[in-house]
Parts: sequence; structure tokens; C-alpha cells
Amino acid sequence: MEIQTNYPLKSYNTFGIAAFAKEFVAVNTIQELAQVLKQNPGKPLFILGGGSNMLLTKDIDALVIHINLKGRKIVTEDEDTVQVKAMAGENWHEFVLYCISHDFGGLENLSLIPGNVGTTPIQNIGAYGTEIKDTFISCEAMDIATQQLKTFTKEECEFAYRESIFKGRLKNKYIITSVTFGLTKTNHKINTSYGDIAGELTKKDIAVPTIKDVSDAVTAIRRSKLPDPKEIGNSGSFFKNPVIPRQEFDKIYLKHPQMPFYNVSETEVKIPAGWLIEQSGFKGCRYGDAGVHARQALVLVNYGNATGNELLNLSRQIQETVYNNFGIHIEAEVNII
Repeated sequence: MEIQTNYPLKSYNTFGIAAFAKEFVAVNTIQELAQVLKQNPGKPLFILGGGSNMLLTKDIDALVIHINLKGRKIVTEDEDTVQVKAMAGENWHEFVLYCISHDFGGLENLSLIPGNVGTTPIQNIGAYGTEIKDTFISCEAMDIATQQLKTFTKEECEFAYRESIFKGRLKNKYIITSVTFGLTKTNHKINTSYGDIAGELTKKDIAVPTIKDVSDAVTAIRRSKLPDPKEIGNSGSFFKNPVIPRQEFDKIYLKHPQMPFYNVSETEVKIPAGWLIEQSGFKGCRYGDAGVHARQALVLVNYGNATGNELLNLSRQIQETVYNNFGIHIEAEVNII
């Protein structure tokens, strides 16, 4: 476990941005993580997981700690349910496939989301009508200052849409080391009502889908719409779908009656950010090596040598145009570094 200097991070972020860490170390055990933290008190830190939810706009003038904790195990189970614990460095999609291979239900709609297990609670990742909070039992996290492990329940995590306590008042205070999920073994709650899942199942002539069928459908949809980061740099959905007050939505909808929407509650409405961006003319546009994906307007891409600032400037141009066209502000989902 050696701290290296001026370390290249291009292969550690899915945008493929060429940036460097002042210092870098990978930790493979809880003990190594505690040791690094204890031996570097007060030093600026940057915690790196799968690198799938960030845009690097500069070199990182800090000690970058790459969380490479591996392992998964069944904590408890009965005839109908099971709790599965996964370490933070486990690849998220591989963990989902592990659960499906054992017929553990609940994560299938979250198939093929990039990143590692440890970062999933931070922004309460979600897709196709499912969020992490729906199956989350608890997570263990290390206090950066004291190196003590603490267990956080779902209530303590304060989950909201793409939000948690780890993005709020406990940001930079804890490092998540493992997450425990509560999954089903029988009577799976199959959710095919969101997006194109039902249509994909119909194409395959599947009337009574299994959790594997749903996972396969979600994977096929995502692959048809989203570029593979191994082939072209991207971070998945760059923007959040905006949630606005219903009174505000009603006024906008009068001007744009073709606008798709989802009812979040009696007082809030969610608008697909991809539709707003596409209607604003950005889908498929390219500016040098920075661009908007041709099949999914939510995705910004690095065609080769784009800088983080070029992608950031493009995102700001999109935000400004969408606001001017619709009066709706769309927020970045990725972390801008």
C-alpha cells in the first residue's frame, strides 16, 4: 500500500478525462483504509469509487483514496427474504447479476448502471421506477476523523431524489465501506410499468416476466440508448430530471402541451430532462470532442480528447438554453470536480 505522486486518473473516470492526482493510494481492506486515514490527518482527501459519477475539470490537489474493498455475503435469510451485504468496491452491475443468479429480487430495474456499490447510496441511484432506498437496509461507513465504523439505517441516510445525508451535512465526513440490501426470494415485486420495459418484454413475447427477464430488458434498453464508457467517455445521465411544483408546471404546460411528465405527488411533477434537452436542439450535437449523445440527450460524451471544462461549458450552455425555452432549471447529476 504505497502512496504514489502525480498519478494519472484517466482510467479511473468513465469520462476518460486526462487529469492527475497529487497523491494516490488504493485500499483493499478496512484496515488499510483506517491506516491511510490515521497516517494522513488533516490532509485534503478525495474518495474515489468507480469514477462513474464525476466530471474532472482540473487536477486533484489532494490524496486520492481509491476504495477497492471487495466481497459479498448473505447476512440473514428466511424462506421469503434475504439480506445481502456487498463491499463498497464491488462493481454495481456485477453485484446485480450476482443477486439475479441467486433469484434475489429487487435490484433488477437497476441493471447496467455504471459505478460501484459504495457510491449507490450517496445519490440514491435510480432507474425505471426503482431507487436504492427501496431495498436499502443499512450501510457501514468509516468516520474519516476517528476511523470508527458506524452503521447507518435507511432513515438515518435521509434519502430523497438523487440525494442522501452523504451528499448533504455528512459530505466528506464518512467513507461508505459496505451496503446491505433486503431482497426477495419469493413473491418478487415485478415492476414493468416504467419506460420501455413492457414494450421490450412484448417484443420477446414474455407475458409473465421473471426478475432476469426484467434485468435483460433493462440492459437491452440501456445498451440501445446509452453509450458504453469503455467505447466512448461518458458518465451516464448527466442531468437530473427536474421536479417542479404543480402550479408552476400547469403554467408551463399551457405553453407546451406536448411535454411529457410524471406525477410525483399531489404537489409535484417530474419532467424528463432528456426531452427538454432534445427539444432545445442539443441531441447529437458535437463541439470538438465534447458532445451530446445521438440516441440519448441526457448523456454528454467525450469523443476522445475533450477536457472537463469543455464538457462543463457545454452543460452550462444546455442549462441556459433549456431555462430560456421552458423556464425550467435542470441540475447536473454528476459531481463537478
